[in-house]
Amino acid sequence: MTAKLPSRLHHTAYVTKDMEATRHFYEDVLGLPLIATWCETDFLFGKDRTYCHCFFGIGDGGALAFFQFADKEDEKLFVPDMPPTPFVHLALKVDEETQAEMEKRIKEHGLEATYTLEHGYCRSVYVVDPNGMTVEFTCDDPRASAGDAERQAKAHDELKRWLGGDHTSNNDFRHAEAA
Repeated sequence: MTAKLPSRLHHTAYVTKDMEATRHFYEDVLGLPLIATWCETDFLFGKDRTYCHCFFGIGDGGALAFFQFADKEDEKLFVPDMPPTPFVHLALKVDEETQAEMEKRIKEHGLEATYTLEHGYCRSVYVVDPNGMTVEFTCDDPRASAGDAERQAKAHDELKRWLGGDHTSNNDFRHAEAA
């Protein structure tokens, strides 16, 4: 284990074919402010690459960042097709009020949340951005943090159990709801 963990997420980095559609979604629809736009050319992977790099702020001081390349050949090389799967996504922690506001903003802009999932330990609202990436807004159940130390202590054993073929659920929140 490292002596000191990273203090927070500085930024994530994704690529887009349409920075204005991306800006509109993150800033106008979701309300994340555009906090920096870097227009650059760097010698990367064997040639000069010209790109725009936009950062959208989140509450802890980190950011979601997106690149758009000036050269269509660079775009073809570096912009992946996003798979239509909910299991590849970006999850952002929110409180109940912020989650409700996100749901309202999404609806007000004529979009629909892809789905809402009650995990038990948290409630998640999912929406797909213009790039095909799923964005999740997660609100933790206030009771969940009480078990953090126990879950951390058991994490390796639970992984070993699951990898060994015992796929029994250990989500006590869902067990309690079913009872």
